[in-house]
Amino acid sequence: MNAIVRQPDPKKLIKGATGDWEIVIGMEVHAQVLSNSKLFSGASTEFGGAPNSHVSLVDAAMPGMLPVINEECVAQAVRTGLGLNAQINTYSVFDRKNYFYPDLPQGYQISQFKQPIVGEGEIVIDLDGGETVTVGIERLHLEQDAGKSLHDQHPTMSFVDLNRSGVALMEIVSKPDLRSADEAKAYLTKLRTIVRYLGTCDGNMDEGSMRADVNVSVRRPGEPLGTRCEIKNVNSIRFVGQAVDYEARRQIGILEDGGSINQETRLFDANKGETRSMRSKEEAHDYRYFPDPDLLPLELEPAWIDGLKAALPELPDVKKARFVNELGLSAYDAGVLVLERETADYFEAVAKGRDAKAAANWVTQELAARLNKDGKDIASSPVSAEQLGAIIDLIGDNTISGKIAKDLFEIVWNEGGDPKTVVEARGLKQVTDTGAIEKVVDDIIAANPEKVEQAKAKPTLAGWFVGQIMKASGGKANPQVVNDILKKKLGIE
Repeated sequence: MNAIVRQPDPKKLIKGATGDWEIVIGMEVHAQVLSNSKLFSGASTEFGGAPNSHVSLVDAAMPGMLPVINEECVAQAVRTGLGLNAQINTYSVFDRKNYFYPDLPQGYQISQFKQPIVGEGEIVIDLDGGETVTVGIERLHLEQDAGKSLHDQHPTMSFVDLNRSGVALMEIVSKPDLRSADEAKAYLTKLRTIVRYLGTCDGNMDEGSMRADVNVSVRRPGEPLGTRCEIKNVNSIRFVGQAVDYEARRQIGILEDGGSINQETRLFDANKGETRSMRSKEEAHDYRYFPDPDLLPLELEPAWIDGLKAALPELPDVKKARFVNELGLSAYDAGVLVLERETADYFEAVAKGRDAKAAANWVTQELAARLNKDGKDIASSPVSAEQLGAIIDLIGDNTISGKIAKDLFEIVWNEGGDPKTVVEARGLKQVTDTGAIEKVVDDIIAANPEKVEQAKAKPTLAGWFVGQIMKASGGKANPQVVNDILKKKLGIE
């Protein structure tokens, strides 16, 4: 795959004291593989267990313990590679990456270096204004996670929890194709959406199962790449954007003052909104990589890869295109709906046999607002797709008005029940009796002679009457019938 060449976008340049600067961003995302057991042992990967309760002798690096590869973790890495339109390497090698850290009991990490399981791929991200950007994927490799040091359990000592030690990680490395904080956030969002659709990672950044190392450098437009700094273990999409903005401006300030950037690893302090130096950046030779003598190379059968590919779910880009081309949704609405697989599935259940645009409006607006207000996700929505579909049907056959539908939605949200039964029991049916509506119209007109003259002179003011009539009818009057009668009474078109 050829490198993606991007011309500097004037809208994304940062104004410095001495001219414009371009941000260049590449990301290394660590995504925890969804599997019941670890990469090289049978210990549980369940989140939240008591410290050191999910640790085998292999994870604790006891003498004589040998790693055994977990086939499901390999399959999950291949599925992810296929979802990234990437090259799947039928031959790959596990290496030892040597470094000391208190929660790395072996004194090395089993990773992949020169021969990873997945090669080059790409992700297309959507930005505001309809802009799309193609971001190259450099590689995806499998590696084991380290444990966790706990510094707040004792006044003079640090404790080590090895529950996470040996859990399988996919490190997904992008090319330096991102040019703004918004692009970085959109990339991480899209990557998280893809792995969630595939079921290869849960994407829960708050639990540490997905975290990003963000490489940031700046340069004058058109010049060679500058010296990069790596911001380590950023654990939210919002923080990624803040870290990029701060780090870019920090580097610009140094360069404009005549200084130079030191290649280093930095941490992002979310409370202060700034990055700070952690250590000088290691190079590959510092880790003394060599093939792990306890593990044979991975050799994958093409037929096995083809079987995994055939079983992949419909991915977000394909689903979005189908929503636009077959269901007639706008690109924006389709993009919102496919962001989470559960939302897309819910929408499709609501839209089946119905007006897709009406279904999309209810799911992305009324339902989304109510879920957000109550802090719920769509999987725990009190209103099922079947119930919401029934509400839309009641609007479609003129049984209830749009206003009453919102009231009905609230009733079903809080109390449950079949929407049609609720409408019958509570007398919420729309009034279509022209005689009854005509009487309300006559009363409103008789009580407001000045407004009548104004509406005759300026027909757009008739909307005031519509509002009053709907209010007087408790929202039950059919709006179309109201408009027809009102225009006739006022003598306007």
